[in-house]
Amino acid sequence: MERPEQHPDHVEQIQAAWRRERPDLDVSPLAVIGRLHRLAARLTAELTLVYQRYGLGEGEFDVLAALRRAGAPYERAPGELAAHTMVTTGAMTKRIDRLERAGLVARRPAEDDRRGRVVALTDAGLRLIDEAFTAHLRNEHRLLGHLSPEEAAALQHLLTAWQSRLDGSTDTGRNA
Repeated sequence: MERPEQHPDHVEQIQAAWRRERPDLDVSPLAVIGRLHRLAARLTAELTLVYQRYGLGEGEFDVLAALRRAGAPYERAPGELAAHTMVTTGAMTKRIDRLERAGLVARRPAEDDRRGRVVALTDAGLRLIDEAFTAHLRNEHRLLGHLSPEEAAALQHLLTAWQSRLDGSTDTGRNA
């Protein structure tokens, strides 16, 4: 699927302005990074619309999904949840508090460590995440439907390779 070359898109306009202002710099990375940044914002907006239909924010959806992925009995320690959703334990506590007030999760003492706690899906939480995740996947299929299966597979391969290389890199760009 090629984009018609009628008018430059927003990223091309930004690149053109930088080329004019700083012809000494290679602004070609903006073509990829700029578009990925804009696409990520657009995808987040499209995804959160589905979460909102179920009364969830992105963070709450992530917690419920992490608990559901754990398998029966659908529970994890708060620290595990934080690691699985890549947020701080403080942010996780706030998410769990909101979900507990909504009756979607329950806290209980850990069986192997009385000082520890476990967060588990309630029956209502399990029903909600199953419905919300089904709708979420429908939405993701819709969004990927703008690509051919071959394009989606190629993009998955490229993004996986890029992420793997970045994750394995010790150069974070801080010295640049």
